[in-house]
Amino acid sequence: MPRSSHPNLVFIFADQLRAQSLGYAGDPNARTPFLDRFASESLNFVNATSNCPICTPYRACLLSGQYPLTHGLFMNDLCLPDNGHSLGQTLKKGGYQTAWIGKWHLDGHGRTSPIPPERRQGFDYWKTLECTHDYNRSHYYEGDSVELKAWPGYDAYAQTDDAVAYIRRHNSDTPFALFLSFGTPHDPYDTAPEDLRRLFPPDKLTLRGNVPPHLEALAWKEYSGYYAHILAIDQCMKKIDAAISACGLAENTILVFTSDHGDMLESHGCSPRASKSPRKQLPYEESVLVPFLLRYPARFPPPSSPRRVAAPMAAPDIMPMLLELCGLGVPEVVEGVNVLKSPEQTGVLIASYAPFADTRVALGGRPYRGLRTPRYTFVRDLNGPWMLFDRQTDPWQINNVVGWMQYANIQAELDAELTRILRAQNDPFERPEDLLRRYSYSVNNSGEIPFSCKTGSCLG
Repeated sequence: MPRSSHPNLVFIFADQLRAQSLGYAGDPNARTPFLDRFASESLNFVNATSNCPICTPYRACLLSGQYPLTHGLFMNDLCLPDNGHSLGQTLKKGGYQTAWIGKWHLDGHGRTSPIPPERRQGFDYWKTLECTHDYNRSHYYEGDSVELKAWPGYDAYAQTDDAVAYIRRHNSDTPFALFLSFGTPHDPYDTAPEDLRRLFPPDKLTLRGNVPPHLEALAWKEYSGYYAHILAIDQCMKKIDAAISACGLAENTILVFTSDHGDMLESHGCSPRASKSPRKQLPYEESVLVPFLLRYPARFPPPSSPRRVAAPMAAPDIMPMLLELCGLGVPEVVEGVNVLKSPEQTGVLIASYAPFADTRVALGGRPYRGLRTPRYTFVRDLNGPWMLFDRQTDPWQINNVVGWMQYANIQAELDAELTRILRAQNDPFERPEDLLRRYSYSVNNSGEIPFSCKTGSCLG
C-alpha cells in the first residue's frame, strides 16, 4: 500500500479547555495566534461534544470508540478493559509506531502508580502518569521503568519538547501515531507561567454573559490563569507544528487539536470554590462543547477560509474517523460513526451517569441524559424533562423553555429522539446507586472510587 495511504497522526488534547475560550471562536480574552491560524487551515468541527464531560469517561470513549455504558468507565479513576481493539492497538496492528506522552487517567490503580505494558492499550513509546495537576512539579514513568521521573519546569513545555524530539527522530518509512495529553488548562489556574499570567490582568478581561454578579470577582481571577494556560498550549502547538514542517511531514500528517471537556468557570453560578457546584459534568455549553480542529493537507487542502463541519460529533466518533483517514479498518466493537462519511446524526447524547466527588448529588449534581443538536439542548433528569435551550435565540442558555407552549413540538421531537438513542444503547437511565451496583463499583463516603484520593486532587 502506498505510504500516502497511511498518514502520520499527531493527536493533541488539552484538559478542561472549553470551545468558547479561543481566539478563532471569538473570545476577546484569548491570545491564541497559532491556533487561530491553524483553524484557518483545518476542518473545524463546530459541534464537537464531550458526551460525558469528565476526564476518564472521555478518554475511554476516545480509545474504545464506545459509549460509557459499554466500556463501563462512566466515572473517574476506573481502569479501561483490554478488548484488543482499542485505538492504539488498532493503529499498532496496522503498522503504526505508537506513542503516548502526558496524562493517561485510564488505569484506575492509583494516580501515581506505574502502568504496566498490558494496560497501555497498544502504546509503545511511553512517558506518562495516570493523573496530576501539579504542573510545575509533574512526574511520569518512562517505558517499562518503575522509577518516578520529573518533567523539568512547567510540564506542558517539557512534554512538548519530548514530542518534538519524538517527531524529529521518527523513521519516515513507518507511520507513527503520537498522542500528547496535556493536564492544562485544568485548575489550579494560578500555576500557569508567571510571564503569561501578567498578560491577562483580571480587570481587563471580559466575562461570559452568564456569570452572575456575585461571582464576577472570582471569575476575573480564575480567567487570568486559565487564559495564561491556554496561551502556553498555543505556544506548544506552534512548536509541534514547526517540527512537523521541518521534518517534511506536514503534507502527510493528520494533526488534531481538541479537549476532553470544558470548564464552567462561574458560568451559571457554577464554581466549586464559591457555590460547591461542579466545573464540568453539566449539560451547559461551557462544559460539553470542545474545540476540534483537524488538518490533513494531503486529503483536505487548506481552504482560503475555515471549513466548518456542522455534523454533531461525540467522543466515540473520533476513533472511526481517524482510523478511516489512516487507511485502516474500524473494529466491529466500535459504536461511534465517522461523521465525515455519515453526517446525518441529528444530535449526540450528553450524559452524567453517577455524580461523584465535586459533582455528587449532595452538592447539587444530578444524573441526566440529554440530546445536543446544532441548535437545541434537551435534558432529562430522573424526574423527567429538566432543560430545553434554544441556543440560536439564547446563546447564553439563560431561558430554560421546558414546558413552554411555543416549544412543545420541538420538545416532543427531541424527547422521542433521546428515547430512541437510549434504547439503542440499552440505557435504562437508572438511579446512580443502581448503576453502581450493576457494574459492581464501590465508592467511598465522598462519592469517589477509592483510588482517586490517595494522592493529589480528586477533581479529575
